[in-house]
Amino acid sequence: MTQSGPLAGVRVLDCSTMIAAPSTAAMLADFGAEVVKIERPGSGDHVRRYGAQQDGIGLHWKALGRNKRSVALDLHHAHAQALLLRWLPQFDVFVENFRPGTLERWNLGPEWLLAASPQLVILRVTAFGQDGPYRERAGFGTLAEAITGIAAVSGYDDRPPLLPAFPLADVMAGQAAAAAVCAAYARRLRTGDGEVIDFAIYEAVMKLVESQITEFAATGNVHRRLGNRMEDTAPRGAYRCGDGAYVALSGSTQELAERVLRTIGGDALPADPRFRSNVERVANAEALDALIEGFCAQHTRDEAIAAFTAAGCAVGPLESIDSVAENPQIVARGSLVRLDDPELGEVTINAPFPRFAHAGAPPLRPGPSDVGRDTADVLARDLGLSEDELRGLADAGAIDDPRFRAGSHQARDRATSGT
Repeated sequence: MTQSGPLAGVRVLDCSTMIAAPSTAAMLADFGAEVVKIERPGSGDHVRRYGAQQDGIGLHWKALGRNKRSVALDLHHAHAQALLLRWLPQFDVFVENFRPGTLERWNLGPEWLLAASPQLVILRVTAFGQDGPYRERAGFGTLAEAITGIAAVSGYDDRPPLLPAFPLADVMAGQAAAAAVCAAYARRLRTGDGEVIDFAIYEAVMKLVESQITEFAATGNVHRRLGNRMEDTAPRGAYRCGDGAYVALSGSTQELAERVLRTIGGDALPADPRFRSNVERVANAEALDALIEGFCAQHTRDEAIAAFTAAGCAVGPLESIDSVAENPQIVARGSLVRLDDPELGEVTINAPFPRFAHAGAPPLRPGPSDVGRDTADVLARDLGLSEDELRGLADAGAIDDPRFRAGSHQARDRATSGT
């Protein structure tokens, strides 16, 4: 399959499940890598059953499984383990997120993988890392958001800490891990050596509050939960307009803050002792927010945005999920794409990000609905396995492919047609 993108020609074996590590593999696919996803026969990736379903098909899977080929391989099975080691030299990157010690119990730890393929870049994604007192604990991004203090500084002081209502840690970790893989691959191109990346999700998330951690270590200050406000700057927040819609506004520099002040109160307001500097604005943030809210309440969202924009302020619409796809900036850049899907008719997912002016990006395909949809095709192509060998592995429970569940006549027809 001809690929485009900066990683065209790179092959990735994705043995991970759920969101964080599969997000890494999906981003590498966005960059042009060929990604083969290993799934457990029958059940497949847990994310197939995560969240909303349409006609029994997981919608999140359609996005997260984009541009991946599904190979059903049961790594609990000795034949499957041997097959994996034989197969590895054809890949550049191996992605896994099993609990620490799992691959080692299957004789598939890094030493085994690198013995089979010394140039392999191995990405090991876990919630807490490969060592430390939490290493053997079950973990998801939610626990990373908790352990790092993200939740403790989110929300309002008079309410419990706020965990994000979306997989913030997992998606952030997936993007950071993709960067780590690219860095390790760049080193491999220089040295010829493989790499083992110990990637802890919580360490990626700690970057979000790095400034607050550094501040506490130096001053002892602990930021309070301030809702949409920040202790570091004012004004900053979400403001309700007269038509019930919201705008987001930030005045994080002196110049921007003065533009906001002039817009809502004329030339005299920047000289108000309460608002002359950022320190004073933060100390009087409630009074400043009240003035901004009063201004916004007298205008529709479009009117407020027009006024602030004309003054050079940093302002924008606060969209809801049901309006995001209609935002003119998102529409103009094609940030969302609708894909034809053989089972669902059409699905909407994010376009590849970021854009590469010269390398381009591969065409998008939604995640395949059948677990193991590509097992026989990929293994026959990569390892030269015959139909009888594939069927024998399927009968032993090491692999699975829909063609073996559909009957031998269809299997022969599909095998000879090359589809």
